Amino acid sequence: MSSDAGMTYVEGVVNYLGPMTERPEFFSEAQHRNNLNLIPARICVTDFRGHDAETGLAASGFTRVDHRTAVTDFKDSAQLDLHYRPEITELVTGLTGARKVVVTRPVLRFSEREKHPEMINSQPARFVHVDYSRDAFHMFARMHLGDDPVAQRWLRGRYAAFNIWRVLTPPPQDCPLALIDRRSTERGDVIEGDAVIDAAGRPEFRFGSSLYAASPRHRWGYFSNMTPQEALVFLAYDSADEEVPGCAHCAFDDPTCPADAHPRASCEIRAYAYWGD
Repeated sequence: MSSDAGMTYVEGVVNYLGPMTERPEFFSEAQHRNNLNLIPARICVTDFRGHDAETGLAASGFTRVDHRTAVTDFKDSAQLDLHYRPEITELVTGLTGARKVVVTRPVLRFSEREKHPEMINSQPARFVHVDYSRDAFHMFARMHLGDDPVAQRWLRGRYAAFNIWRVLTPPPQDCPLALIDRRSTERGDVIEGDAVIDAAGRPEFRFGSSLYAASPRHRWGYFSNMTPQEALVFLAYDSADEEVPGCAHCAFDDPTCPADAHPRASCEIRAYAYWGD
C-alpha cells in the first residue's frame, strides 16, 4: 500500500481480454466452457475511502452512499421483495431524479474461499467487464418495462442501467470490487461478447456483454473496508451517452487484507432508470 497527497493506493491483478478471432463467451456455471483469452495485468487501485467528492455518477460513473436496509437475511427472497427492492428503487430514484425505476432480482456472490454450488452465478467476476453490450442494454430496457401501457414514452426519453453492490460481511474484504473511471475509457477498449446463464434444469439465457482490452489510460478505484450499511452504485449504460459503456469492473485480491479475514459475501442488484420524453 502507498499514499500520495492524502490518497491511498493498492496494487492488484485483474484479467483483461486479449486478441481473439472468435466472439468471446462466458458461462455462469460451466466456466470450463468459457471462450476467453484472458491476460493478467497489474493495476494500481486508488482507495476513495474518505474521498467521496472525487467520484460521482456524473463524473467517474460510480459513487459510494450510506444506505441502511431492513433486510436481515439476504437469502430470504420474501425479505428481498418486501424490503430490498423497494429500498433500491427509492435509492436510485433519489440519486438520479428518474421518474420510473425498475429493479431486478438480486444476485448473491461469494469469495472463492466460500463455495455455494446451490446458487446461480455466485462467484465474483475475475475479468474486466460491463454487464451489457449496447444492444443488450436497449433490449433489457424494453424488456423490464413489461406491459407498461406507456412503455414507448419511457423509451423515447433517456434511460440508464445501474448496478448496486453491497457487501454482506464485515470488513475488510479479501476480494473487493474495483472499477474503472468511465472517463478513462474509449470505445476501442470494448470487445463485445456473450454472457450465458446456464443454470441446471433451465434453458440457457444468452445476452451481449462488454469486455475490455488493457489500456494504460484506465484509472482504477475502489472503497476499502465497505460495510453492510453502505452501497456502491455505478453506471452500466446510459442512452444519453452510449458511445462507451459505464464503469467496467472486476473483483481483485486486496494484498492488504489479512489472510484470516472472513470471505467476502455481497449482493448485487440492477436497476433501470427512465426519465421519459
